[in-house]
Amino acid sequence: MSTGKPQSIVIIGGVAAGASAATRARRIDPKAEITILEKGPAVSFANCGLPYHLGGEIVDRNKLLVATPELFWNRFRIRVRTRQEVVAIERQSKSLTIRDPSDPTQTFSQIAYDKLILAMGAQPVLPPFAKDPAPNVFQLWTLPDMDGILQQIQNSNVRRALVVGAGFVGIEVVEQLHRIGIQVDLVERSQTVLNRLDPIFGRMASNLLRKENIHPIEGQSVLELKRQDGRVNAAVLSNGTTLPTDLVILGVGVRPRTELAVHAGLLVGNAGGLVVNEFMQTSDPSIYAAGDLVEYTHQITNAKTLNPLAGPANRSGRIAGEHAASGHSQPMGGVLGTSIVRVFHSTVGMTGLNEKYLNAQNIPYRTAIVQATDHASYFPGATNMQLKVLYEEPSGRILGAQAIGGNGVDKRIDVLATAMTLGGTVYDLARVDLAYAPPYGSAKDPIHMVAFTAINDLHDQPRLLPPDADLTGFQIVDVRTPKEQSELPLHGATAIPIDELPGRCHELQQDLPTVVVCHSGKRAHVGACRLKASGFSRVYNLTGGMSVRSQVPAS
Repeated sequence: MSTGKPQSIVIIGGVAAGASAATRARRIDPKAEITILEKGPAVSFANCGLPYHLGGEIVDRNKLLVATPELFWNRFRIRVRTRQEVVAIERQSKSLTIRDPSDPTQTFSQIAYDKLILAMGAQPVLPPFAKDPAPNVFQLWTLPDMDGILQQIQNSNVRRALVVGAGFVGIEVVEQLHRIGIQVDLVERSQTVLNRLDPIFGRMASNLLRKENIHPIEGQSVLELKRQDGRVNAAVLSNGTTLPTDLVILGVGVRPRTELAVHAGLLVGNAGGLVVNEFMQTSDPSIYAAGDLVEYTHQITNAKTLNPLAGPANRSGRIAGEHAASGHSQPMGGVLGTSIVRVFHSTVGMTGLNEKYLNAQNIPYRTAIVQATDHASYFPGATNMQLKVLYEEPSGRILGAQAIGGNGVDKRIDVLATAMTLGGTVYDLARVDLAYAPPYGSAKDPIHMVAFTAINDLHDQPRLLPPDADLTGFQIVDVRTPKEQSELPLHGATAIPIDELPGRCHELQQDLPTVVVCHSGKRAHVGACRLKASGFSRVYNLTGGMSVRSQVPAS
């Protein structure tokens, strides 16, 4: 580092990426003059925690304030200037034009920088039907948003709410409003909630809501908000339905805040975010960007992608801060979109690519689904989960994963994301050495079971059919018990319980393509192996069994 004048590092935006960049820069360069400019009133708050304060699960609002300007100065000697909006970046003079957005005099001032880090994040999309403001229509993105919603709930006798958009925030808001006794309608234009999930897993997530007497309205959009005395009192949907409501919360997606960077002439990519290199430098090497406004590299496809999640935002901020301070850092690496959300008493997690993307890009893939418990089934408290892995053939490279269940979903998704980051295959998963004791897992963990199932598929021991496969033309062998068959009928199947199959193989035709079906796929695997050993050449196992097939979305 130079022994001359300390360098000036200015960060626009706080929260995750900006705060991480500032503190990392300070640890690397103790002499730098570091300033954070934040447009809002709080420099670092837990925006992922906002929904949980609505329902009182996080009781103390102050717990959402991760760091204050005083803490930044006292601990790190980082200056924080809140309510400072940057309106222009002058790249030639390396200066910023700023103003206080609450100042009616519109007074402007200047600040110089040697290195600039952009961390303005993303902003929620405002749909056309909500362009005209109303006092009871909100987006949940900032502390003032949250405070406004709470004020409405407390002062306006809110009994019924409409949540538009069933992504992560939408689901969390639904859960919290329901928790405090508000009747909630959830509208989602996709066919299932959490549309990054594959259709069947999306249907499972929708069914979790239905168990709580919340019936998501899927495949529909809001066309219009009706008003009375300036307040929204109803919403008209694309199917003509009118929903009365006292409160509307919008969660239809976000987009990068790139306007300031675009006006400064910085390069924006095809995905809509700022183009950065592996050290988070923009097209101007003196200007860095991190967080939700940049395009990341996807680990599997190497394509550029938006990834508005807190983990990559913190990681990219750290790298930007270190490189800005020193000119050196580890590269950012890629992202997988690993994410998780609680849906009342269950958990939904995902990582990597889904079927929709793979099909759109004509990327061949295979899938395996297992049903297992989070720990040894004989130990009290075991809960079920459905775990799905998408993988490449013939390499077995893992392309994506999804899980729904009770306890332990987070652990399995994190293991899979780790394996994918290291370029792992289902063969690697089968060998991974996981901790086991009855309260915590199983000797054959769900991770191992899904890996074994995928390996069986790759080696035709036997091949798997997806749970929504068209079974026309197949000889269907249902090896479930009569009780199971009556509870979830499978029409057109020959019913032979698994323990009777060895003595009844002669009742089936060896020359027909044959699929064996049970509740979860375990007994069907045993039955399919029996048929192959008996001379049946084209035998398949319906992955996930009837417990998953029964969730197939209606066509």
